[in-house]
Amino acid sequence: MKRIFLLMAVALCATFGARAEAKLSRNIIENDSVLIQQIEVTATRAKASTPIAHSNLSRQEIEEQNYGEDIPSLLKNLPSVVISSESGTGIGSTSFRVRGTDPTRINVTLNGVPMNDAETHSVYWYDTPDLVSSLGSVQLQRGVGTSTAGTGAFGASLNMTSAPSSAKFGGRASLSYGSFNTAKQEVALSSGLLGGHWAIDGRVSHLSSDGYVERASSNLSSYMLQAAYYKGRTSVKLLSFGGVAKVYLTYTGVTAEQMAENRRYNPEGEIIIGDKVVGYFDDHTDNYTQINNQLVVNHSFNDKWSLSATAHYTYGNGYYRNYKNDQKLAKYGLEPIEVEGLLVERTNLLRKKIMGNNFGGVVGSALYSTERLSLAMGVSASLYDGVHYGEVSGLVEAPDFPTTEYYRNYTSKWDASAFAKVDWLITKGLNLYADLQYRHITHRISGVNDNFDDTTGAMQRLDIDRHYNFVNPKLGLHYSFCKSHAVYASAAVGQKEPTRNNFTDIREGEYPTAEKMLDIEAGYTYDTKVLSLGVNLYYMMYRDQLVQTGELSDTGELLSRNVKNSYRRGVELSLAVNATKWLSLGGNATFSQNHILDYVDYIDGVAFERGRTTIAYSPAVVAGLFVDAHTHGFSARLSTRYVSKQYLTNGQYEDLTLPRYCVSDLDLGYTLRTSKVERVRFGVKIGNLFNAKYCASGYGGSWLEGATLADRGSWACYFPQATTSVLANVTVHF
Repeated sequence: MKRIFLLMAVALCATFGARAEAKLSRNIIENDSVLIQQIEVTATRAKASTPIAHSNLSRQEIEEQNYGEDIPSLLKNLPSVVISSESGTGIGSTSFRVRGTDPTRINVTLNGVPMNDAETHSVYWYDTPDLVSSLGSVQLQRGVGTSTAGTGAFGASLNMTSAPSSAKFGGRASLSYGSFNTAKQEVALSSGLLGGHWAIDGRVSHLSSDGYVERASSNLSSYMLQAAYYKGRTSVKLLSFGGVAKVYLTYTGVTAEQMAENRRYNPEGEIIIGDKVVGYFDDHTDNYTQINNQLVVNHSFNDKWSLSATAHYTYGNGYYRNYKNDQKLAKYGLEPIEVEGLLVERTNLLRKKIMGNNFGGVVGSALYSTERLSLAMGVSASLYDGVHYGEVSGLVEAPDFPTTEYYRNYTSKWDASAFAKVDWLITKGLNLYADLQYRHITHRISGVNDNFDDTTGAMQRLDIDRHYNFVNPKLGLHYSFCKSHAVYASAAVGQKEPTRNNFTDIREGEYPTAEKMLDIEAGYTYDTKVLSLGVNLYYMMYRDQLVQTGELSDTGELLSRNVKNSYRRGVELSLAVNATKWLSLGGNATFSQNHILDYVDYIDGVAFERGRTTIAYSPAVVAGLFVDAHTHGFSARLSTRYVSKQYLTNGQYEDLTLPRYCVSDLDLGYTLRTSKVERVRFGVKIGNLFNAKYCASGYGGSWLEGATLADRGSWACYFPQATTSVLANVTVHF
């Protein structure tokens, strides 16, 4: 803790001498003469002339889709995006992939501050419940993207900003209710401008759902508090947001046989006596508290120079509790126990895994900008300090068994980076974009892990000290011509360090190396008031990509290894037509090939050379269509998305796949304006309009009954998504 606060204080002072990018914009509040200067951090944002494939969502678009679902649901209709939800409803444990890229490779930031977990590189969206209600804008970059702080920028980046302060007193109250007892209550207030300089905004929310999957309940409480000071060209903002989450575990999918009998079945929490399920453990839950704090300072010196600096600190603490059936005590480092004269080596037990972490640092940026040249430089530094430990808190065979700790380990991770970026208008219509980033990581893990090591007969010991230095260049050209036409091309290098599991699930002495990628892209856009279309070609060539091979580590966990060569290549198409003032329609489609070269698959310890195989969870086709009608306050939007077959393993076996699916949603809305309140919006979303029975994610594996692939057997589990559901919302703005 002390080291984190010291880092924040020292680095914040240093940041004011750094140069990076910020954009000064004045938000004029409707029907109000007061102007608030709101500096929006844009160091990591792509603009229209940046040769990077990206999609934007405005504050209005976010509000219209905000029924209480997690952030991945906002992105589901963007190009190359596939979302999944373990609960089946989009609330609780949700995730998204871009071009087949998994969540650990997607960098996520809010106001330039990293949101990815420093160890797993994932974002657990229920740890920041109802963050959607506090967002001002969203940009999803596909490919390597622009330089950004934090981990995981290795295939896509999600850049979010918080909503700006309001210049006048007001607020909103929002209620949602729908299928599976899903409910949201939210109240937000804004003070308006106080004394000509101050503004305070706050929000509290509560979300709950039973989930489509049985017992996949979510109970999520959240808040956001923002205090801002504005004077001339300077703004200082303090944000604090976070929440408390309690969700029933849904980590385990269901088999095809279980789905045929009951597709909503959840095997988590089963209490098995003998060979029968006799009940379910009520507190089989994940519980987590996360508090995020940001101090943002922005200053514009003149029309050419501007500066932004953010100090941040995140506190996290939580646990999940499992009821585990027929567990071998040795797996928990426990000796057999004597019960009524019998030696018991296996029993049902209660297990609790706890973690606490502190994450803090600074992000600084400044911009020099003229009519023809933008020069940006930025720095970031952060420290993660975490602890993991676990307890056996009860044995069915021995009710008096005392709570016993069976593992504890510690992690520290330093992450520092700097970048320089230039956007130069060489001549009319022709922009040169160049971006160079340096990043250093020091990652240390020590102590006893939760995996039992069969080779030593004890819990796995960790002693990891790894250092990485990455240089990531990016270069591109963008040419606009004939007013509405543009072409672009770019080349970018991305590098990524291994995750925690890549270190813990290993064979003794075998450590993974960093992954590398060269991303080459080219595209064409045509944009008018009536018609917008785009074509983007990409070729992402990986070196030493980490993938699961089917091998088992010394502790029996699936092992990830670096594969020498792999790639993703494809074409992304988009089209939007404003047919009339009240009707628009369009869609997008991605056609891709995603391959590992010379892949070796391991089944029960036997190696099989599979040659060129398709990377798991990488559909060859992802497509979407929409029709949007809007007139006199009414709106109706029908959207459909299609995802082709996906393989569950890298071995490319036809019996281990997720079947293709096509699902449609219908959003209906009406906005009423009165003299009493600013506006009232009524909305109804019908999810999965045509009642498709589909699964958006799953996992599986193989075993051998002989010595050849002809003797291979397989197993698979799936995560069913909700059938037709209804979610209604009313939001009053005053």
